[in-house]
Amino acid sequence: MASHPIRWGILGTGRIATKFITGLHAVEDAVIAAVGSRAQATADEIAEVHGIPTRHGSYDALANDPGVDVIYVATPHSAHRDATILCLDAGKPVLCEKPFAINASEAEHMVATARSRDLFLMEAMWTRFRPAVVKLREVLAAGTIGEPRMLTSDLGWQARFNPEGRLFAPALGGGALLDAGVYSVSFASMVLGPPTSVSGLAHLGDTGVDEQAGIVLGDDAGRLAVLGITIQTSGQTVATIMGTEGRIDIDRPWHSPESFTIYRHGEAPEPHRFPLESGNGYQFEAMEVMRCLRAGERESPSMPLDETVAIMRTMDTLRAAWGLRYPADDETLGRMDIASAQLPANA
Repeated sequence: MASHPIRWGILGTGRIATKFITGLHAVEDAVIAAVGSRAQATADEIAEVHGIPTRHGSYDALANDPGVDVIYVATPHSAHRDATILCLDAGKPVLCEKPFAINASEAEHMVATARSRDLFLMEAMWTRFRPAVVKLREVLAAGTIGEPRMLTSDLGWQARFNPEGRLFAPALGGGALLDAGVYSVSFASMVLGPPTSVSGLAHLGDTGVDEQAGIVLGDDAGRLAVLGITIQTSGQTVATIMGTEGRIDIDRPWHSPESFTIYRHGEAPEPHRFPLESGNGYQFEAMEVMRCLRAGERESPSMPLDETVAIMRTMDTLRAAWGLRYPADDETLGRMDIASAQLPANA
């Protein structure tokens, strides 16, 4: 018997919203029921393009739409907290685009709200739900390359400098860390677990945001993640997981992969391919949300809320060491400096 369709509301109308809508079209039992924007004309425009029947000229109207079962938050980073809490307070489960928030304090507030309302909440870390990464986690859990001991990755792109653009604006949470680095830190957390040592070196550009950085995460067992991130140039965009009995090379682009190869000591390479048969890859995170909603789960075991908060704490620690502050930090953190930076709570 077919499952009852789940009706999605899209909060925000930027590029990432369009990508997610495209992915949703590949999910048979998903209905894109409504879209909300701060401007009615913008909501009307994206609705016309994608055939969305209900268009709201405010976020509040979308959050309170009785024809919506779950809301995808696709605003700029700096608005994630308020938009998510608005929806949760209206009784709506939420899939919030990454990075989950500007800092860990915001993330904790969001999680606490969801738990107090007994509602589903998840960070939209689409990497974890792609078939290649689901299989990768199975391979690692089976001990195919022994114990993972080191992870390396590079991720970034050459962004045209625009001091008022989102990527370079501190007020919008700009910089390489929250755009590219969140993938890298999350992937290291998934593979190696939480770090007890967090360090890195960043170049802060003319607007004060990090334009590139090198990050090293370690734990008490000696496992290491070495991560390069940038919005100044483009790299190979590959990742390697090294274990005691082999390694796994994840092909470009590793944060949305369709293939990886296992190299075990003394054995022939073992390639794994997962080409997309439909959609653009964003459908898999939506499918996980829908599975959780139907099962009555309040968070996804593949992207737990406590891990999301811990990842935000790791990035707070890095920013504190770099002297990188956002206006939102003044609201939620007070004075943030190296002395007050906190390692993840489970370190």
